[in-house]
Amino acid sequence: MTFLLNNSNLNFNYLSSHRTQLLLTAAATAFTTYSLLSIYQSRSRRKRRAELADDIKRSLASGTTSTFVQPSPSSLLHPKIASASSSVSPPDIEYTEELVREQLARNYAFLGEGVTRVRQSSVVIVGCGGVGSWVAVMLARSGIARLRLIDFDYVTLSSLNRHASATLADVGTPKVQCVARALRAIAPFVQVDPRVELWRGGAEGASLLEGADWVIDAIDNIGTKVELLAYCVQNNIKVTKSDPTRIQIADISATHYDPLARASTTREYAIPVVYSTEVPSDVALLPLSDSELAQGAVDELAPFRDFRVRILPVLGPLPALFGLHIATYVLCELAGRPLERPLPVRHRKKLYERMWKDLLHRESRIARKQINTLPLTISDISLLYDDFALGRSIVPPHVACVRPALVRWDPRAPLSLENCVVAERKEAERAVKRVFAVQEQGSVEMDKDNASSLAVDLPQDYVDALGELIDSALLGTGIAVSSPEQVWGVEAARVAQARIKEARRFREWALH
Repeated sequence: MTFLLNNSNLNFNYLSSHRTQLLLTAAATAFTTYSLLSIYQSRSRRKRRAELADDIKRSLASGTTSTFVQPSPSSLLHPKIASASSSVSPPDIEYTEELVREQLARNYAFLGEGVTRVRQSSVVIVGCGGVGSWVAVMLARSGIARLRLIDFDYVTLSSLNRHASATLADVGTPKVQCVARALRAIAPFVQVDPRVELWRGGAEGASLLEGADWVIDAIDNIGTKVELLAYCVQNNIKVTKSDPTRIQIADISATHYDPLARASTTREYAIPVVYSTEVPSDVALLPLSDSELAQGAVDELAPFRDFRVRILPVLGPLPALFGLHIATYVLCELAGRPLERPLPVRHRKKLYERMWKDLLHRESRIARKQINTLPLTISDISLLYDDFALGRSIVPPHVACVRPALVRWDPRAPLSLENCVVAERKEAERAVKRVFAVQEQGSVEMDKDNASSLAVDLPQDYVDALGELIDSALLGTGIAVSSPEQVWGVEAARVAQARIKEARRFREWALH
């Protein structure tokens, strides 16, 4: 009996071991087959890509071109642009739909079939410098069907720090031709129509915009910019413009402190613009050389009337950022996946509104009466907090504010950009108490603990936020008050004077 049991166990172990071996063999066979198929497919793709690269190199070397790319269906649309003469065409190679979809695979993954609409669209870019060139490159990389490039200018050495495609070999050539050559090498399935022209209104300018789904304004001349925007608005053509660390997209009517948008006469129309909320710095146009000044009237040195002559200093990456913002916005619009229109100016509007209401309440306590308005807008609050104070308290060591508040600096002057500072809320309350002699509940207080160290003064000339004298009867007599410098120290006073100077300079700029 014992023998029979042992024999049964041996048979069972043998069967289990054999079944395991079969399963392992099947798994190994499947893995090997999958690996071989993957290797084969990978090598096939690399081979096709290598053959395509060789074809492109041979085509470019021989200079042979063709106006037809197979089999992109988008090339049959918008005949007004498609039929326009172009000196730049894609290489004469068989760039199949499979290759196009593989090149745009990430776009299809993100936008889905919205890419189909992109590949049926036409865009006109007016201005192919530091901004426009980046828009053109990214639209072509994203599969746009047709691009018309308009610019009269030529590539210079100074263009190379910001241009998307220009190299030393392109210096002295038209910017549109430089961009077109790059696009041909990147996306041969895109039809590119470069025009070495200055866009002007009238019939000729209208013909350049025919068939466009979007027009990109990348011009740095205000007169031409305004003329182009007005034409597009009047003819129901979608247009976006670009006007360097805080770049936003908003309606043109919501822009602040932007000289190009401010000069535009089309602010009442809905035009999406890419602009910066940065306060203008003291960077100015570079002066002309003595040899240029010796040639006569400065205006005569411009290529066209009303165009600037001097060079505007610019850090190379900044125009690219504007261009990439524009390209992203237009692509999402064309694909039917529009970006949600961001809040005007900044994304912290609620914070500024809270700070404004808090300041209104504080000034009402100082005036000993209800004040219903302030001489500062919400935009002024954001300017004070973000640009002048950089979000930091005026009180040393000038840390970033956790609960930011605004308070008047000089109690004898009305509230203004030049007379308002940022501090932590508790520091602002300390100033209200010791500079303006106001208790938390709004009544007058004698600071008994510090009376011996503070100058005793009858503040007969204190004013409220609007500049009206505060009734001295409400202030009382013998009040121990002190200056902001006594409350916060010499260093705070020095920083305050620097910010007051900056605010005054900004106001002078904004009014001229």
